[in-house]
Amino acid sequence: MVLIPRAPVSMSRRIVPRKSYAKLPTVLEVPNLIKVQLDSFQRFQEEGIKQLLEEISPIKDLTGNRLELSFIAYEFREPRPGHSEQECHERDQTYSAPLYVKVRLLVKDTGEIKEQDLFFGDIPLMTSKGTFITSGAERVVVSQLLRSPGVYFTREEDPVSGRYLCQAKLIPTRGAWLEFETSNRYVLSTKIDGKRKIPITTLLRAIGYGSDDDINKLFEKEEKQSEHKYISITMEREPNIKNKKDAMLDIYKKLHPGELPSEANAEKLIHNLFFDPARYDLGNVGRYKLNKRLGVDISLKERTLTREDIVEIIRHIILINNGKDHSDDIDHLGNRRVRTVGELVQTQFRIGFLRLEQVVRERMSIIGTEAVTPSALVNIRPIVAAVREFFGGSQLSQFMDQTNPLAELTHKRRLSAMGPGGLSRDRAGFEVRDVHFSHYGRICPIETPEGPNIGLIGSLATYSIINEYGFIETPYRKVVHELSSKDKKLAGRTVTEDILDEKGKTLIKAEAVITTEIAEKLAKLKSKKIKVVPFVTDEIIYLPADEEDRYVIAQANAPLDENNQFKEQRIEARLADGYLLEEPAKIELMDVTPKQVVSVATALTPFLEHNDANRALMGANMQRQAVPLLRPQAPLVATGMEMEAAKHSRQVVFAEKAGTVTEMAGNIDEKGNTKYRITITHDDKTTKNYDLMKFVRTNQGTCINQRPLVNKGERVEVGQVLADSSATENGELALGQNVTVAFMSWEGYNFEDAIILSSRMVEEDMFTSIHINKHEVEARDTKLGPEEITRDIPNVGEESLRELDEDGIIRIGAEVMPDDTLVGKITPKGETELSAEEKLLRAIFGEKAREVKDTSLRVPHGEWGKVINVKVYTRKDSKNGGDDLPAGVNQWVQVWIAQKRRVSVGDKLAGRHGNKGVISIIAPKEDMPFLPDGTPVDIILDPIGVPSRMNIGQVLETHLGWAAQLLGFRALTPVFDGANDLAIEDALCRAWIVQQSGAIDPNPGENKEPFNKEVAINWVNERGYDGKAVFNEKLNGKAREIGLRLWLEELNISAKKLGSEELEKTIEKVNAEGRFSPPTYGKVILNDGRTGEPFDQPVTVGSIYMMKLIHLVEDKVHARSTGPYSLITQQPLGGKAQFGGQRFGEMEVWALEAYGAAYNLQEMLTIKSDDVTGRAKAYESIIKGDDILQPGVPESFKVLVKELQSLGLALEVINEEEAKIPAIEDTEEEAFKLETEPQSTEEPRWKEVDKDVRD
Repeated sequence: MVLIPRAPVSMSRRIVPRKSYAKLPTVLEVPNLIKVQLDSFQRFQEEGIKQLLEEISPIKDLTGNRLELSFIAYEFREPRPGHSEQECHERDQTYSAPLYVKVRLLVKDTGEIKEQDLFFGDIPLMTSKGTFITSGAERVVVSQLLRSPGVYFTREEDPVSGRYLCQAKLIPTRGAWLEFETSNRYVLSTKIDGKRKIPITTLLRAIGYGSDDDINKLFEKEEKQSEHKYISITMEREPNIKNKKDAMLDIYKKLHPGELPSEANAEKLIHNLFFDPARYDLGNVGRYKLNKRLGVDISLKERTLTREDIVEIIRHIILINNGKDHSDDIDHLGNRRVRTVGELVQTQFRIGFLRLEQVVRERMSIIGTEAVTPSALVNIRPIVAAVREFFGGSQLSQFMDQTNPLAELTHKRRLSAMGPGGLSRDRAGFEVRDVHFSHYGRICPIETPEGPNIGLIGSLATYSIINEYGFIETPYRKVVHELSSKDKKLAGRTVTEDILDEKGKTLIKAEAVITTEIAEKLAKLKSKKIKVVPFVTDEIIYLPADEEDRYVIAQANAPLDENNQFKEQRIEARLADGYLLEEPAKIELMDVTPKQVVSVATALTPFLEHNDANRALMGANMQRQAVPLLRPQAPLVATGMEMEAAKHSRQVVFAEKAGTVTEMAGNIDEKGNTKYRITITHDDKTTKNYDLMKFVRTNQGTCINQRPLVNKGERVEVGQVLADSSATENGELALGQNVTVAFMSWEGYNFEDAIILSSRMVEEDMFTSIHINKHEVEARDTKLGPEEITRDIPNVGEESLRELDEDGIIRIGAEVMPDDTLVGKITPKGETELSAEEKLLRAIFGEKAREVKDTSLRVPHGEWGKVINVKVYTRKDSKNGGDDLPAGVNQWVQVWIAQKRRVSVGDKLAGRHGNKGVISIIAPKEDMPFLPDGTPVDIILDPIGVPSRMNIGQVLETHLGWAAQLLGFRALTPVFDGANDLAIEDALCRAWIVQQSGAIDPNPGENKEPFNKEVAINWVNERGYDGKAVFNEKLNGKAREIGLRLWLEELNISAKKLGSEELEKTIEKVNAEGRFSPPTYGKVILNDGRTGEPFDQPVTVGSIYMMKLIHLVEDKVHARSTGPYSLITQQPLGGKAQFGGQRFGEMEVWALEAYGAAYNLQEMLTIKSDDVTGRAKAYESIIKGDDILQPGVPESFKVLVKELQSLGLALEVINEEEAKIPAIEDTEEEAFKLETEPQSTEEPRWKEVDKDVRD
């Protein structure tokens, strides 16, 4: 056996072009994927604040004739100095800009006008990446998917009559809900804000249709056509109400029972409920939806309810009851809208502004008019508080998932049905969570969490956009059936009917093609429509879900000819929730691309169409959890979305203009920070600096490290990649590694999804990642004096301080381990009553002996690494410049520690198809199974994990990856439009031919192909076949056919004269009989690395893309001997975060009971747990070498006894002789006795032990 050292698969030496297997052209480029966030916040800044100020302006005092405060204009000023994005990150500050509002106060008594520019608080700003920085952490505001305001009609079957009865709900943006229902006795009634039922005719009378005749006229037509006279029956149920006054008083009594109604109050109530803009607002969206559903044409500026609206709703209820109209589907995306960042922030601002309005009104009534100014009236605290509350505490303002660039991007495109005004996961039923046909092209049917939030949190589809009303739209291509006679596109089109000129003479017959000459003649005719054979244009229209339901839409892969006409007579199409086979004449629109159905993360999975949806969901979610690796590799088998995802995550640096790289440097600025940048001088002589991030910690502790890809003096074009990030390679997303995989069982180590990894992965740092932790300490003023950061720490040896500088701060580059000192800090101790000896020492040495406590910052348990950065901030004073620090803080030190984590047993690896597993063993590479050429495989997966999971995409990826690795190309196979079986088999046969012919170059140069094509072609030609045909990509299936015939001939079976069917049968027979596998099966005879013997059966081998997930074993492994105890039960705490112990629970107790291990059990439940006195004595006995004494009573038993005594039960503990045992004395007293009695000659050691026990 020969072990061949192999170059890594990474192609970063040269950018190998992708070989695309896509069959469809690109009609529409992927839109800006974070536009949702950027546009929405910009709209808030430009229009949202203006709307809010207009809503509350002017504010008048309670009498309305003394003072009037108006808001005239507003502006955002530049962020304060020292508050750039980067500085806010480093110093835990909020990236914000001050909002100033021009306020005008009119004193009506004197006519005096006072104007001031008032500061309205610091408003968090959105960064160019679509995020907010609050207290140094990047946050994302997730868009919310809610039921849209408007009217909804539903039908429910009446169990008595079996008829379907209609109900309706009118939901405003702000104000009272109005509900309508039909009883089983055909009475129409309404509820206002869920209160008592009111007959519908009473409501109609109250809003102005006072008499019976008025009401009957409104519904005359519907009543005539209806089997049941709904209005007449309802009128009969009205007790003694015949006019508007009676109706208003009746409604008032039902809404305010117990109050004495008056006509004026009742009229005011009705007006306030539905017709007062301050109290009732449908919003733009509500009015738009109401007009659309009811078929009325009321101005969009009319945002309150009108009488016509209520009449139309009642009319629709009658029509639905009669089966002449349809009810609404509340889960349809036409009835659900998205509230984006801008709108969510605006809603929060509105709360602040309304509180501000109340404050101003109250101050106006108190303050005198002489000295009043706008600043005296306005208090901005409510606004500041509302904003802080939203960004800090809202369910929709989330800590950004920054694990890798894809995680960032998908977090910004997330949709949540939860949050304020939304659903809760307990009340959400199956229907809300389920995939709906209207999600097509709008919300991804795959990407959603697996737990209790399934279906409530989704992701926007790749091409979807959100319109001005908040409805999700998706793009379609227009299908044209007729053209104007003057249209230039007529030439080359086929007409569907005879066309006559003005004299009635036939210009062109049906089914003939219009030539240029005839097109010119047609252009001279009067303008008329000419019917042509339907063809698909590149004109794009965006449709919301409710409009789309009217169109017949063909799918993106419907075959088209060179004129973009449909090739087939029947086209697969869809109409609303139905699927049809339609003739081309009926097709109105066509999908833009097959990947418009899925989200970005889902579109990154090659061969998605071959995976079960559940596994595809896991694959999409796990890509977001992949840790950026030290040596990123873009996938050999990609989908084409990798470049888009990297680009829109804003982590990759692209050139904005063409030019030349003039400088690449790391400069130290005036604050001592190193700035890494690429400077480009553009063709127009302007320059641009592109700053790079070096070893920056993300929210999840992973590392962002941008690496330049250009050199000084290099020419760059627009859009060229200047620098890669942590999880990208040449501007493409690179979340994992291409590894050689074998699907086989190996000594049971890959049982149940476990993974066997080669030691080569560890040696070559293929799955090594960098993780950064930040530690900080503050030196504060205390009541006993200031804390001090110093190297002079009491009772700490020089050895522990060797890496600290003269100020007591660790040096950059120091290797640190758990409990090492990072920053030395001492805190003054409270003065206690001094003993005679201490008084003497104080008298001799003076203040030197004063007591200080060591409160140094140390490396936490379980952490280690290298110090990569230290920042020290010192309070400003008059002599020296300094930093703005919070009150009481004199110094603030931040230390960053980086860890280089190699892959280890227990880490979780996953592919892109939901194929996940935990590493069970890292085997020496020489023990791994090896290929015929001596190459050991990198990873062994369990073949049993494939069939039951139905994620066959991983097998196809393995096959195509194998061919790509051997032939030196990178495959591009988009979702639903990728490589088919034949293309993969062709590629496998080419790879086999290249291997067999010896054409592979063992040491390819910098820019050379990995194999010599001429050698391979000659090898095929020598055997009597066409070598060039094998490598001709246009001849589908040719490489497969020749490869299989050559394979048979290599086995001494004549194959030249075999027909296609005979060839297939012969191959199946040979495969079944022997240990030989044809090249199309992608299988190889592997040899056992330990014995050199071949395995029994051929094994599927190829190249697969695997990622290391953030669930690293190092973050989970934890051990403790002693540590903190719970205050009440005195039992050890639980969990790694609390440095807790292992719980010996109920079931573990059973296990020891089963073995009869009484003494072990007693130890576990007493001295190893919560017998305070016992454990202290046991420790002492171990130190002295004595026998451990009898354990005492557990503290938790004492707690139980005390609990029962507190309930008034006189509980005593009695032994077998019925003698009372004083088992329930206070532990504190016993512990005190222990401390005061002389216990041991090693007193200092014992004091230390006891302190540990008590802590």
